[in-house]
Amino acid sequence: MISETLRNPMALFDVKGKVAIITGASGTYGRATALTLTSLGGKVLLVSGSKSELEQVADEVRELGGDPGVLVARPDSLDDAKAMLGAALEKFGRVDQLVVASGLNRPGFIHEQPLEDWEAVMDANVRGIWLMAKVVGGYWIENKVRGKVVVMSSVRGRHGNYSGYTGYCASKGATDSLTRVLATEWAKHDITVNAIAPTVFRSKLTEWMYGENEIGQQTRARSLSRIPLGRLGEVEDLMGMTVYLLSPASDFCTGQIMYVDGGYTAG
Repeated sequence: MISETLRNPMALFDVKGKVAIITGASGTYGRATALTLTSLGGKVLLVSGSKSELEQVADEVRELGGDPGVLVARPDSLDDAKAMLGAALEKFGRVDQLVVASGLNRPGFIHEQPLEDWEAVMDANVRGIWLMAKVVGGYWIENKVRGKVVVMSSVRGRHGNYSGYTGYCASKGATDSLTRVLATEWAKHDITVNAIAPTVFRSKLTEWMYGENEIGQQTRARSLSRIPLGRLGEVEDLMGMTVYLLSPASDFCTGQIMYVDGGYTAG
């Protein structure tokens, strides 16, 4: 007997009608995720600390036929996280997916970097995930929702960097560990937790590497020398993995760090 899944495998990737909270929605990855989910019939609550940039993304979602929720906030406290959950429930009546795309990097060599900068990176990249997971995950467990969480990690959670990344690398290593432990804690509740770990991809933070200035060219060449596929990433390269991890296709995948890196970690 041929199963229904094998007869209609594309149904595995169906996210139509699902509601996602997206933090960092005005960033490159958050925006692309919002537009992708909207194009597939999903619903999104857009969250960012930048009101003007957030409204631009909201307008793009509307252009694609969506009706987004919009909240100007950052996941800095439990109250912030509760406000995000509340806004999604008020707007849509449910929450199925959590995408933590917010983050920060303040490069600095450890002997020179102010403690405040290191703490800011750790708070944005680790504490924010913990807060959102605590609030949204708690709601799912209480209401028996089979939720899906995707967080943004990096190859820097696995590899060091000589450019003053003690804060960033440490935060992404912690992100990977938090992904695994949440996955094991929540497996009995049918909640999956996974991380996407890219190498360099074009974003607001890395645009300078794609230009023709000398420093950008040198940095790009150094990065390309480590990537077997021979190019830097584009945000579109991350969308297939994002849809997979937010759809039924990944129901048996949890606690994984999914490297989308052109082969960087393979060599």
